[in-house]
Amino acid sequence: MLLSKKSREALLGPLSKNNPVIIQVLGICSALAVTAKLEPAFVMAISVTAVVAFANVIISLLRNTIPNSIRIIVQLVVVAALVIIVDQVLKAYVYDVSKQLSVFIGLIITNCILMGRLEAFAMANGPWESFLDGVGNGLGYGLILIIIAFFRELLGSGTLFGYQVIPQALYDLGYQNNGLMILPPMALIVVGCIIWVHRAYNKDLQEK
Repeated sequence: MLLSKKSREALLGPLSKNNPVIIQVLGICSALAVTAKLEPAFVMAISVTAVVAFANVIISLLRNTIPNSIRIIVQLVVVAALVIIVDQVLKAYVYDVSKQLSVFIGLIITNCILMGRLEAFAMANGPWESFLDGVGNGLGYGLILIIIAFFRELLGSGTLFGYQVIPQALYDLGYQNNGLMILPPMALIVVGCIIWVHRAYNKDLQEK
């Protein structure tokens, strides 16, 4: 089935020109906290995508029955229920990664991306478009997390997904991992570099 222009925009827009992290500057806290390694960053990306997508669908289905005075409370309840489900699934199937993510899975409920999409999109659009919007924003968020984690793990630990990728011969010649890369402040610097590169190649965004 071909997607309409609106559906394509909802799905693909957040990947670049309307990215929630580098354009809207949302979800920065988790970008700093869980990107020292690729594995937890990847799992966090999947988790946030699932929560945003299904929360969008549920709120979209309920949008005409939710009293305006309690809409935020209803949104929080839906997101909290989905986050609990995700947390339990991670503990059941990827316990070690769940331990690495620690409280940050629970803190998905406070992620500005979720509440922003529920309030700005799901409350005004149908379930299908809301689902695509949730998937798009989750993937846009996850893409930035994975890029940050790639550079931090590679330069900070010499590994990717825990596997050594920098040859031992380089270490024998005197190469050393950059320990600063695994510290949270370096994640912020990497985010800044990504924003700089993105804006440099998308100068039209600076004029808006």
